[in-house]
Amino acid sequence: MANNDDNKPDESRRRFMKNTGWVAGGVVGGSLLGGLVTDQFQDESDTQTKNKENAQTLQEARTFFSRKEDFDTLKAATERILPKDDDGPGAIELGVPFFIDKQLNGSWGTNDKAYMKGPFYQDEQTHNYQHMDSKQNKSGPNTSTQAPSDTPRYQTRLNRGDIYLQALRRMNDESQKQFDNKFVDLDGDKQDKILQMFDDGEINLKGVAGITFFNLLRQMTLEGAYSDPVYGGNRNMMGWKMKEYPGPRMNYADEVESEEFIKKKPKSLIDYQS
Repeated sequence: MANNDDNKPDESRRRFMKNTGWVAGGVVGGSLLGGLVTDQFQDESDTQTKNKENAQTLQEARTFFSRKEDFDTLKAATERILPKDDDGPGAIELGVPFFIDKQLNGSWGTNDKAYMKGPFYQDEQTHNYQHMDSKQNKSGPNTSTQAPSDTPRYQTRLNRGDIYLQALRRMNDESQKQFDNKFVDLDGDKQDKILQMFDDGEINLKGVAGITFFNLLRQMTLEGAYSDPVYGGNRNMMGWKMKEYPGPRMNYADEVESEEFIKKKPKSLIDYQS
């Protein structure tokens, strides 16, 4: 006759099943259990603050520039275009370099939606690089040619990411040549001189005029300072605060007839996302 103990469930196995059941329940219902444990200690403002901090941390990570030296050069250049002063923060504090990094890593940086076929012209108004096939233009790519009036402004076979990488490295090379130092280690006046050389057309790159890069850099610096923070710049909406711009609003129906000036704290698109 079998021992009655053989028919009893193994106590260790029973405890194992019970404990793993709690673990599984905790994983599956983690949000519920976590809410029961932690929600009583948090309020809505704490949650919003943490969401913004997490979003900001994710924004401040390089996605295009693999070389830190290139990114540091970009930071220094944007700060000279929009420096910090008594009126407010500069490009670096506003997160402009990260905005540019993210734009270059997307379809805008790769010119996915731009017409990229030749011939490529240069004219006095756009200062863009000119290139035509040798059969059409015997004098070479640097010959000044008046482009047709309907020619698009973007006149190079390089995409914007390629332009930035080449230009930032050329900026460092020119800094070494002119002042025997890296661009980031120059004082502000010397950095301005290097940037002015691009703007004046004294520095040209392979496949594109130097001023084309400078115009892109200036345009993107301003966009990064004043665009919605969801795109990586305008950190903490400081750019909008300088301009007293309230940010995107769903409507002004309840205030449009007010005779008093209404000053609002700025809101980002992030604020409308739970």
